[in-house]
Amino acid sequence: MDHAFTVGVEEEFQIVDPATWELRSHVSELLAESAPAFGDQIKREMHQSIVEVGTKICANVEELAEEIIRIRRDLSDAAERVGLRVAAAGTHPFSNWMDQVLSPGERYQNIVEEMGQLARSLLIFGLHVHVAVPDRESMIALMNEARYFLPHLLALSTSSPFWMGRDTGLKSFRTTVFRRFPRTGIPDHFGSWSDYEEYVNLLIKLHSIDNAKKIWWDLRPHPTFGTLEFRICDVPTAPRASIAIAALAQAIIVKLFRLRERNLGFRRYHRALIEENKWRAARWGIDGKLIDFGKREEVPMRHLALELLAFVDDVVDGLGSRREVEYVQKILSDGTSAERQLQVYQATGDLRAVARSLVEETRESVEQSARTYHV
Repeated sequence: MDHAFTVGVEEEFQIVDPATWELRSHVSELLAESAPAFGDQIKREMHQSIVEVGTKICANVEELAEEIIRIRRDLSDAAERVGLRVAAAGTHPFSNWMDQVLSPGERYQNIVEEMGQLARSLLIFGLHVHVAVPDRESMIALMNEARYFLPHLLALSTSSPFWMGRDTGLKSFRTTVFRRFPRTGIPDHFGSWSDYEEYVNLLIKLHSIDNAKKIWWDLRPHPTFGTLEFRICDVPTAPRASIAIAALAQAIIVKLFRLRERNLGFRRYHRALIEENKWRAARWGIDGKLIDFGKREEVPMRHLALELLAFVDDVVDGLGSRREVEYVQKILSDGTSAERQLQVYQATGDLRAVARSLVEETRESVEQSARTYHV
């Protein structure tokens, strides 16, 4: 393969008090304890009960898998050493954003001044997948085409059915919380890199933003990494799910790029239509139906996921990611974290039991994955 479609992820984790299963604003203690293991791979977020860890740039998905497993294990170890726990899910089942302490610093202060209560209420946790692409023109063309698959990736990642102590009826309530921010959601279609650059420069000139990092679309050209960044997903509770989604995102980009090399570009769909599917994915996850716009009919998400696996099938062996991509089938059969959280709640009626199960699954699934990958 001429261009190495390198891959990396960032995952946001909840910092949890094991005595109450509530969020704890103790990121400073966790950063101090974990600094030797992570260096600059770990950072604070807006709320002190959130910690984000990023992988290094990985040559392939197997390397990424080992990074994700190592990071999650080291982070769990560091948290336990300071009397805390970590959990991976798009929202906490019952903690209230109003009780969280904000991180100090000019950057966060500026965001709160600009966004007000929207910024304070952004107590959500995501998975961001970065895929390197060959050049800027390819980046825009691939973003235009890959937008269609964003709801599919969201449905596979859903892990946020609860918000502030309530069953929301959605599989990804995180999606609706983030939707309140400006410059979010499915990106528009752009004719070229220069069109995109003109848009960014206009917003900067008009004092809407000071840099392109304040464009928070579900898929965006990363302003400094030279990657396409998928930002639509809830953070999955199990690392194998994060690995599978990252592998699938990479495979989608490579497949679309290969089609373009043969002058077989994938059809572009209107943003409003893709948003329709995004809502369905957030509401029902893998249990729902998305719209197949080519056929103009509703199709079960599980069927569309299998169609997506078939679509990328001819590139996964070249990427060395068949095992990781095929784990999507296990997500479809076993359900996402959202389903498991709802099962615990239906069995116990207790959201603290849900939070505890998230902490336990976050920890136990790392050890299971480590055995699979011999990490």
